[in-house]
Amino acid sequence: MEKQLKELRALAAHAENRRTETGIPRVAMVRGAIPEHQLAAVYDPMINLILQGGKSMTVGGRTLHYDPATYFVMSVGLPAAGAVHAAASGEPYLAVSLTLEPGRIANLLGDLPDTASRLGQEASAFSVAAVTPELLDAWLRMLRLMRQPADIPALAPVYEREILYRVLQGPMGWMLRDIAVPDSALARVNQAIQQIRRDYALPLRVDDLADSAAMSVSAFHRHFKSVTALSPLQYQKQIRLLNARTLLVAAGYSVTAAAHEVGYQSPTQFSREYAREFGQSPARDATRIVNAMR
Repeated sequence: MEKQLKELRALAAHAENRRTETGIPRVAMVRGAIPEHQLAAVYDPMINLILQGGKSMTVGGRTLHYDPATYFVMSVGLPAAGAVHAAASGEPYLAVSLTLEPGRIANLLGDLPDTASRLGQEASAFSVAAVTPELLDAWLRMLRLMRQPADIPALAPVYEREILYRVLQGPMGWMLRDIAVPDSALARVNQAIQQIRRDYALPLRVDDLADSAAMSVSAFHRHFKSVTALSPLQYQKQIRLLNARTLLVAAGYSVTAAAHEVGYQSPTQFSREYAREFGQSPARDATRIVNAMR
């Protein structure tokens, strides 16, 4: 697999230290030291393949580590804190990702062998698995399209389908299956997650979310925490704080303006919860990050 990884690294070598588009739909890459406020963020559903260096992801109280021998799947949007590091030999962190669309997964399910998903069972929506030569081959075909952009419209959907197929056939295949099956607990929790992400600045009514998910409040809480490692209120709070941090760092908002923008009525409460989450007051944290970026 080292030969495959070497070619993948060469293909992605011009990535920047932020999400870098490849010209291929839903495929992006990143290289080097990533600014701290971008690593602590709300991550979209994705398959993430590490090509060089390593990364850790913390969601709720759960931390996963992965390196070039593994890939990461997140099947719903989650607030997470990441940390990347260079390879032992000094080469910078390098990774590629494919943003997931449940509809594309659903279209593939009919062509797969009948494999039971985890309908009704409690399971996390993020995990790490060992990469295979077959999966690396599919990624190679996909990234080679950057050198032949005229082929992207015809061939990228084929290679995306193969990447999804290889993951569906792997140890985390059930995760992709469940997110594409409307009646699964994972898919119903995902609908609630999308609503919280959309309306994060509004008061959260857990009873209404449970009704929309066709679950009792207690069952909804249990499934939500199993999927996200967070309660619905914790999920909303992290979304608010992460968005506030972006407003403070990238848009120059004042602490009071950022607090109100993300749904806090009390700037004092906002500052207290922000400091508990990030270890410093909003103003000091934003100043530290901005100075580190210069």
